[in-house]
Amino acid sequence: MFRRIGRFAVHRPWLTIAGWIVAAVALAMFAPGLKSTTDETEFLPSHYESVQAGKVQERAFPQTESPSAIAVFQRGDGGKLTQADRNDVVRITKALNDKHHKGIAKVVTNPQAVSPNGEIALANVIAVDRNSQDQTVPDAVKDLRSDAKPLLKDTQLSMGITGQAATSLDAKESSGDTDSMIMSATLLLIIVLLLVIFRSPLIALLPVLIIGVAFSVAMSLIGIVAHAGGLKADNNIAPILIVVLFGVGTDYILFLLFRYREELRGGEQPKNALVNAVTRVGETIASAAGAVIVAFVALLLSTMGMMRAMGPSLAIAVAVALVAALTLVPAVFSLLGTKAFWPSKAWKKKPRNRLADGLGRAVAHRPGVIAAGSAVVLAALAIGTFSFKPEFDTDSQLPQKLESVQAMKDLQRGFSAGQSDPAMIYVESRNGTVLRAGDLDAYKAKLEKIDGVGSAALTATSPDKSVAQYTVVLKYRPTEDKAIELAGGPLRDGAHAAAPEGTRAVVGGTSAVLSDVEDAVDHDYMVVFPVAGLAIMVILGLLLRSLVAPLYLMASVALGFGATLGATVWLFQDAQHKPGLLFMLPVIVYLFVVAIGTDYNILMVARLREEVRRGVPAREAIRTAVSRSAPTIASAAVILAGTFGVLMLADNSMLQQMGFAVAFGILLTAFIMAMLLVPTVTSLLGHKAWWPGHQDAPRATEQSSPGGAPLEEARQ
Repeated sequence: MFRRIGRFAVHRPWLTIAGWIVAAVALAMFAPGLKSTTDETEFLPSHYESVQAGKVQERAFPQTESPSAIAVFQRGDGGKLTQADRNDVVRITKALNDKHHKGIAKVVTNPQAVSPNGEIALANVIAVDRNSQDQTVPDAVKDLRSDAKPLLKDTQLSMGITGQAATSLDAKESSGDTDSMIMSATLLLIIVLLLVIFRSPLIALLPVLIIGVAFSVAMSLIGIVAHAGGLKADNNIAPILIVVLFGVGTDYILFLLFRYREELRGGEQPKNALVNAVTRVGETIASAAGAVIVAFVALLLSTMGMMRAMGPSLAIAVAVALVAALTLVPAVFSLLGTKAFWPSKAWKKKPRNRLADGLGRAVAHRPGVIAAGSAVVLAALAIGTFSFKPEFDTDSQLPQKLESVQAMKDLQRGFSAGQSDPAMIYVESRNGTVLRAGDLDAYKAKLEKIDGVGSAALTATSPDKSVAQYTVVLKYRPTEDKAIELAGGPLRDGAHAAAPEGTRAVVGGTSAVLSDVEDAVDHDYMVVFPVAGLAIMVILGLLLRSLVAPLYLMASVALGFGATLGATVWLFQDAQHKPGLLFMLPVIVYLFVVAIGTDYNILMVARLREEVRRGVPAREAIRTAVSRSAPTIASAAVILAGTFGVLMLADNSMLQQMGFAVAFGILLTAFIMAMLLVPTVTSLLGHKAWWPGHQDAPRATEQSSPGGAPLEEARQ
């Protein structure tokens, strides 16, 4: 099959290229844009209580005005507010309210909005519609910030806006800068590394252009699938898509180009060399991509909508990269021939790669020592995994210089940390009868007695008086661990127990949502990990026609997963004294390191099988496989790790952790597992590694070297 694909692309290059260009243009013209959401409840199934609370709110209080941001006032010298300062707060608030920004119902303050220590004053920014998830309110916050500057000019006050809408605005603007920076750094890194590897400007630029076309196609297809399937894309998916498509796409192109160059060195004509390259590595690339795709598709089993949206998007991107590597790349290089390598002449002669040859000899002659040493290094790093603490405080991942972050810190100098985003409790009559005022007052008093609650207030009742809404201000920031534990534990338990007879109480709000997210993540660990691992093992079994090889390959990858997560824990959590790491980090490491990193194991084992089939002795086959594959794996891993490592340049701590973990994990997979552990274990197992088949049996069709040279010549 892969030979037919290669022949078509190589012998009909213009048709292949035209097909890609037409597809890219047509899809870009008609594909809908990606949907996005900032509502955490849309990422959870309906059986979670925070989602049920949202449903009660929508039903009982439709279109209800809701606080969406808070303006925080303080003196420039940090002292107590004078009466003149308080008058200025009232004047500025009224002026902002008179602007009548779209999406904002009112901006209000009152005498009670001054902190007990007299240093902080607040003004609430009330949104017209609590259910609005578009950019209207964040844009209004941006305008309010601009409008406030001249109003503050002749006062002793400074003002910052925080809260949900302000945080959303700052996160989006910060992410926009990050996306452009990541794209630029990724492209520059790929071009420089390809230039160093091949010493050819064309090869340095062509993969980037090819992947650029594939990126356009992938984004359009993702938009179509998202629109048809109702998927929602999280804001953080853009930088991840960039590094995945460019990183994985470059890997597949490198697999093909290294084999193409090897065929040329063996004496093949350019077109035949390209067809042979697609034939030889096509199955390897397809299997590698298949492992990544099924791992991403396994995210559909996640209970979190964010992960379910991310999975198909990444799977589509990898599938497009695969098709581009097998069709568009051969077509382009078919037109260029050997001119693609200009001005380098390295494609004409076999290189003297002493490092790779030495590594091949060492692996072949001391498999036991190298296998044990590699396993010890990975196991030692994996110890850090036991100290992993999930961190659900997403606000702490944002750059500290953002106005919303600084304003939140100022607010906490005078008020309970939960003032900006209180928990919401809804008491609903089970039979639709009117709730009694005495019961509602008593319920409020019981809520205020719960440890960790700063204050509680009955803020609204439904038109039919069957549902009551309470705003509960916690003593902790809504996204920090203490607030999450309180909302999911004592507050929820206390709210349920204190509910008046004949009613039910449900707890919602950001803290409650994050508590449910924590439960959802624990569920995903138990479901997504095993399913993805089993699917990858099936693909490895089909590729290698073996039951044994997939077992030790996945065991080595699991060890690499532990080593990667452990090293990340030591660097960020222990060395930098962070309270915890991104709660999704194990899922991300598992999917990116286990799935993508398996590419290198597949490439190594496939090449080892190819060498064994030539009829050479097992030790010689291992030496040749390692020495021939090491440059390809090393180059691909450095580029892929570099593209993910670019994420460490972001101000966002979440992206930094993700970038380091995936980059480090890929390097571990390539340089320790694929080059050392996997070939040595395969060598130690010998024929048993291929049980129950006979994939290591010599085959007549393999009795030649990669370039078509006779076996005896290949042995020399």
